[in-house]
Amino acid sequence: MTYQIDSQPLWQPTPAQVAATRMAALMRETGQATYAELWQWSVDQPEAFWSKVWDFCGAVGEKGDQILVDRDKMPGARWFPQARLNFAENLLQKRDDSDALVFWGEDKVKRRLSRAGLYAEVARFQQFLISAGVGEGDRVAGFLPNLPETLVAMLAATSLGAIWSSASPDFGVQGVLDRFGQIEPKVLICVDGYWYNGKPVDCLEKNAEVVARMPSLLKTVVVPYLAERPAIDGLANALCWNDLPAVDAEKTVIFNRVAFNHPLFIMFSSGTTGVPKCIVHCHGGVLLQHLKEHQLHSDVRPGDRLFYFTTCGWMMWNWLVSGLACGATLLLYDGSPFAARGKVLFDYAEAEQMTHFGTSAKFIDAAAKLGLTPGKTHNLSALRAMFSTGSPLSPEGFDWVYREIKADILLASISGGTDIVSCFVLGNPVLPVYRGEIQCRGLGMAVDVFDDAGRPVRSEKGELVCVRPFPVMPVGFWNDTDGSKYRAAYFERFDNIWCHGDFSEITAHDGVIIYGRSDATLNPGGVRIGTAEIYRQVEQLPEILESLVIGQDWPPGKNDDVRVVLFVKLQEGLELDAGLVERVKQQIKANTTPRHVPAKVVQVADIPRTKSGKIVELAVRNVVHEQPVKNVEALANPEALEFFRGRAELAD
Repeated sequence: MTYQIDSQPLWQPTPAQVAATRMAALMRETGQATYAELWQWSVDQPEAFWSKVWDFCGAVGEKGDQILVDRDKMPGARWFPQARLNFAENLLQKRDDSDALVFWGEDKVKRRLSRAGLYAEVARFQQFLISAGVGEGDRVAGFLPNLPETLVAMLAATSLGAIWSSASPDFGVQGVLDRFGQIEPKVLICVDGYWYNGKPVDCLEKNAEVVARMPSLLKTVVVPYLAERPAIDGLANALCWNDLPAVDAEKTVIFNRVAFNHPLFIMFSSGTTGVPKCIVHCHGGVLLQHLKEHQLHSDVRPGDRLFYFTTCGWMMWNWLVSGLACGATLLLYDGSPFAARGKVLFDYAEAEQMTHFGTSAKFIDAAAKLGLTPGKTHNLSALRAMFSTGSPLSPEGFDWVYREIKADILLASISGGTDIVSCFVLGNPVLPVYRGEIQCRGLGMAVDVFDDAGRPVRSEKGELVCVRPFPVMPVGFWNDTDGSKYRAAYFERFDNIWCHGDFSEITAHDGVIIYGRSDATLNPGGVRIGTAEIYRQVEQLPEILESLVIGQDWPPGKNDDVRVVLFVKLQEGLELDAGLVERVKQQIKANTTPRHVPAKVVQVADIPRTKSGKIVELAVRNVVHEQPVKNVEALANPEALEFFRGRAELAD
């Protein structure tokens, strides 16, 4: 079963809108008449394309003469081997009085920082890092909300050639140690607490335990958020952010230009199947990929106001902050996206004339369930683009955006991951938007879909792959000296080809549909079914807030076959009865196939998810099969797993 492919787009840019985009300007400069031609050129001529991206998007640094060495090796290809650059330098080019960032902390705090102010704060924190003994290759870790100080600390660290890594403060102690303990940072920046749903959450006790169990730390800096003067006596070698030494107003930031593949970020896999993998990304790859995605695919221009709802434990934070390199103002937010009766993000969009609104598919689904009508209740005239990621955006989610937010808007469903800190498939301001489809494959990304035999397929489901190297491939995994873990993660399925682990389809429009993670794909009777196909149908029913589906081995212990089991979280006060179960099954059967219909439908009080909001089918499957979940610290609500344990409904 595949989605019904609509012949008419939901949105089509006008010729004037197309002509004004950076994408169209690149097409004119390279002599490519259509996006399809431009994409083909970008993957056939990677040296020419990525060199052009450097120049066209205004990367600052020394490019060198060589662009790509060992272009047929994946992994193993080397990009811009003579280049010298610094990521932070590219983000701090301007030092004027225009807004670098605006920050809203729910409805508690609002702040604004100019580009000159941001530069000065980075200079001050950089001097502190130098005094603490931080230099090139050292690790600096942020256990922080999405605050201005988080951005300052990242820029100060990476300006020196140190490596930045971050996690959100809702992680438990073991979750933080599982991540930062592997990379041994010299400096930790943490927060005294944060607000969520109007309630303060104190972090000082947790911080103290983390610091005590991380012997690599030389200094800890505590950012005050809940209190003006937090009590930090319990933290060894700690000082308050406000007590950092001042520097001369004319102090300049030192930008240590490093090799193209010098480590910039260490990011972590979700860790739900074991200790998180430490994925190392480099200065040059991240910079060029983000410049391309922002300027070309998202049409971010100087003066635009770029927002993404994200924590610092999700790669979308790293993606968001790169918008400074395009001259955009960052709109930062920390707290519940449903504060102010679900309207806080749209209040923010109106107040700050947001041009680009980024969120998750789950937020869009929830806003629709709440009956929000932002296009009627708010002035969103400045809004040109909306991004959605984290899970596949359903066709009904597309409908809601165009009906209730804005008819003339680029809705860009995007997909990639922490593995590449960017996207394989994403939006495009010169192409139409079709219901339920991601618009295109990214420039320079030789994305394809393979069947089980490794053959390219069209309008059929298969494995999302990338068949040629690209600059933002990870440098490797931390402490993986022989590269064996890195190769096992992406290159074992198909030789010399990146296999991403998404169950996908390239459509007749040359768009892409993601059906879910390959490792969560259901296989009843030997037929592969993407979980998103079921979620799309179930969550159209007004009684159902969320759902999660697994394949249960059946009969138990035989491993011969699986049956589909659907768990549902209902609107408050509702109980699952035979009538609703029948409606669920009929909805799925009528719009998919009989094989999609669950053998069991079970009500649960909550659905477990990662810190970035992704539901965890594999963890639930393990609980149902009485197997251990290796790393519950990776979950935002690990207590929800108990709702799936020992369910009598699954014994017959």
